[in-house]
Amino acid sequence: MRVSADGTALPCLHGHGGKAACALAVCVAFLTFLVVALDPRTRASSWLLSSSPPAVFSPTLEKPSSRGSSNGGGPLLVTSSSGAAGKKKNSNGKEVLFRAFAVNATSWPGDVHGATPDYVSVAAPAPSPATQESGLGDAANSDGVIQVIPQIHRERDAKLHRLELGLAKARSTIMEASHNKDNRPPLTDKDYVPVGPVYRNANAFHRSYLEMEKLFKIYVYDEGEPPIYHDGPCHNIYSTEGRFIHAMEMENRMRTTDPGLAHVFFLPFSIAKMEKTIYVPGSHTMEPLRRTVFDYIDVLSTKHPYWNRSQGADHFMLSCHDWGPYVSSVDGNLFSNSIRVLCNANTSEGFIPSKDVSLPEINHLNDFKKDIGGPSASGRPILAFFAGGNHGPVRPLLLKHWKGKDPDVQVSEYLPAGVSYVETMRRSKFCLCPSGFEVASPRVAEAIYVECVPVVIADDYVLPFSDVLSWPAFSLRVAVRDIPDIKRILSAVSPRRYIRMQRRVRAVRRHFMLNGVPQRYDVFHMILHSIWLRRLNVRIHEDHVVGD
Repeated sequence: MRVSADGTALPCLHGHGGKAACALAVCVAFLTFLVVALDPRTRASSWLLSSSPPAVFSPTLEKPSSRGSSNGGGPLLVTSSSGAAGKKKNSNGKEVLFRAFAVNATSWPGDVHGATPDYVSVAAPAPSPATQESGLGDAANSDGVIQVIPQIHRERDAKLHRLELGLAKARSTIMEASHNKDNRPPLTDKDYVPVGPVYRNANAFHRSYLEMEKLFKIYVYDEGEPPIYHDGPCHNIYSTEGRFIHAMEMENRMRTTDPGLAHVFFLPFSIAKMEKTIYVPGSHTMEPLRRTVFDYIDVLSTKHPYWNRSQGADHFMLSCHDWGPYVSSVDGNLFSNSIRVLCNANTSEGFIPSKDVSLPEINHLNDFKKDIGGPSASGRPILAFFAGGNHGPVRPLLLKHWKGKDPDVQVSEYLPAGVSYVETMRRSKFCLCPSGFEVASPRVAEAIYVECVPVVIADDYVLPFSDVLSWPAFSLRVAVRDIPDIKRILSAVSPRRYIRMQRRVRAVRRHFMLNGVPQRYDVFHMILHSIWLRRLNVRIHEDHVVGD
């Protein structure tokens, strides 16, 4: 990898380390998932499972032996009482495939003190038919950990056993740190110590981050050739996708070449690259992309035992492209079990905050790194600012109510010639971040870069890193229905409160920095930390199926 003088990685195309050695062959029978619900007494204090109320996760089952033969690459969205499948129109007016999960994704508790308790290390009895329908087990404990338990003849997997013991210890350590956040001094760290109200629980986050650095191992599958695999866009609105893939390919601390030592497995395909190379313009069908993903998982599940061992629960994909949720629905286990890291973190399209990760959208064409920072509140004469394309269901409403209407709320579709977009953001107290075709907006990160308090206008958007960041401390959220009242809402923020919010924007900025060479606590490592948290909440039972 070539690196420029400022530390920026120059190329984004890269190799992927060659083909895997001889694959392990296993014959895997049908697996049953036992979902363990959180005890009501612990729900308010759950830190690792961050949705409120906690999600009821009902994994979709698929027999590995039938892959590629019975479904023809179509969606495998199995219905149950907790997740009805079908089509509907989401909040953006778009018809989507969906599963309706019992998730409240957009209300985050303001002050969360506790971590999810450690899980019980013994397998619970098989659920009764009635509880199988509901997705809850007969002997549910109060830990909230999803257990993947084979129900027939088993053989102990020693490596997996050690991995799970390490995760159990990490969970206990994080829980202890979260409960003592007010009684102990901050942990020492040579680079950075998270403190302050920008974090839901700074001590728990810091301990979790250090545990991740010490323990977390990721295996990147070797299968697939660039550009569709092991590569991604690095200089457009989907830059986060390509930059993460590139950084993961170069990673040598948390990446392992031994899959037996891995806590999670990365599926290194790029939907943005598929859109450029596979999608036929004007065809209005994503089936070639869906078939590509389906075939890729079919290869991995045939060649390696790891996907079948967990039904994808310890695997993750990453996509910043708008089509990520729909393309991932081609495989029921990928959609319902795996960790999906998505810019389009839209709960109306099946995004599940307790298992999926919201990926920040960062447009690398706009080089904000040279304009990091901005003036204080006194140097920002504009109350609110937005400029952008008139598309999607939200922006037309914003433009209708505010375009050219008020010098304090400067909303326009295109800026006049000679007016700098970045400089106008730097002169604004609040930067409006409405959703476009999809819920995510690169303006959130851009606002943070120039210390402009972001105002998120998207009803179904799960904000990035919400499991550790307290977004109300440094941003505002305005419902779409309240667009006509934006000036009143923003004007009601007192100068003293605004100064605090702007300082917190500056404090949180390091977590959204996209560095050429990743640095601790930057956006690359925050994404890994979000994946790490989801893996902590899944237990892959150490006994795996042998024989027919």
